Amino acid sequence: MTRHAVLAFSGGLDTSFCVLWLKEQGFIVTTVTVNTGGFPLPELARIEALSSQLGAESHVTVDAQTELFDHYLRFLIFGNVLRGCLYPLSVSAERVCQARRVVEVAKALGADTLVHGSTGAGNDQVRFDVAFRALAPEMALVTPIRELGLSRDEEMAFVAAHGIALPEKMRAYSVNEGLWGTSIGGGETHDAWSELPEAAYPAGGIDDALPPTELCIAFERGIPTQLDGQRLKPVALIQALNQIGGSYGIGRGVHLGDTILGIKGRVGFEAPAPHLLIAAHRELEKLVLTGKQLFWKESLGNLYGSLLHEGQFFDPLARDLEAFLESSQHTISGEVRVRLHPRAFSVLGVRSPHALMNAAASYGEGSRLWTGGEAAGFAKLHGISQMLALGAREPAMGTRELV
Repeated sequence: MTRHAVLAFSGGLDTSFCVLWLKEQGFIVTTVTVNTGGFPLPELARIEALSSQLGAESHVTVDAQTELFDHYLRFLIFGNVLRGCLYPLSVSAERVCQARRVVEVAKALGADTLVHGSTGAGNDQVRFDVAFRALAPEMALVTPIRELGLSRDEEMAFVAAHGIALPEKMRAYSVNEGLWGTSIGGGETHDAWSELPEAAYPAGGIDDALPPTELCIAFERGIPTQLDGQRLKPVALIQALNQIGGSYGIGRGVHLGDTILGIKGRVGFEAPAPHLLIAAHRELEKLVLTGKQLFWKESLGNLYGSLLHEGQFFDPLARDLEAFLESSQHTISGEVRVRLHPRAFSVLGVRSPHALMNAAASYGEGSRLWTGGEAAGFAKLHGISQMLALGAREPAMGTRELV
């Protein structure tokens, strides 16, 4: 009986190799490209043509950008999630979304095998494995790149031997472009002392002579809804910010952190929209939420990001955290002004009908809600426990000094 494999297909080197290898093992192959951003129409056409050229039985393209935002990205905005205070999880959310849709296609086709092209060294292998097994435990899982342990040069040679020409850039860098940013892996990311060249980024070099520009981003219940007064759906707004911010080199960097496997890893990224939106959203929350809300949101938002990043999205705790994050956004409506410079940006101002800044409780000498004497009494009481503790540790201190 011929086995039917459904492959998560990006049109890159690894997944191109997978199609050829699976056919040699006797599989019927269906390739599935789940568009979570970063795939303009010409690229989607190239991927479909490549699938046919490689010998796949059929190809399916799924547009999942709205689903990506509704089920994943909005919670990353609600939680202001930046791993290591820097990396906006440009890939993590995509992988769960892509895996879900690949499984849907496989079940609809009656396939018996799920395939991904991740290596045995990175995080994606775990994310795909966990999602595939959680959503389709009855299907076999095949991972050619991980199982064979080939180098990119060996993969290129194998593909070329089958008469398939791929762009030379695929040999040097592994690039994943998506709605929530682009991740880049290559020689420089394997050395903590090396700098990723600008040529490795999709947007290329940046014109440092660009004049500053200002943007106004509006949120409703935590969701970005307007850019410079124009109402846009979230996906379109993110795309616009990626284009504008990308031209200024906003959101570029190299993240160094801990992988799911427990080792250190580096990844280059270019994520203009996430950096702009999270900075603006955080500033709006500072205006609207209480200090205790902000404290717990930071902690639980980071926890949610860790679950998503580390392939634990299907743990029930993730649903509990989503409920908390959603609840925290009821009053997060307002506007934020942002100024862009080449390679940098700053938040200029924020306003909201739910602002907790009150003219009668202004910070400084002008407050009208309490007197100077009341403030002095509060300050003394606020420090009593510390004074007593310090006195207990320093017995030589007299009562007069404490009082």
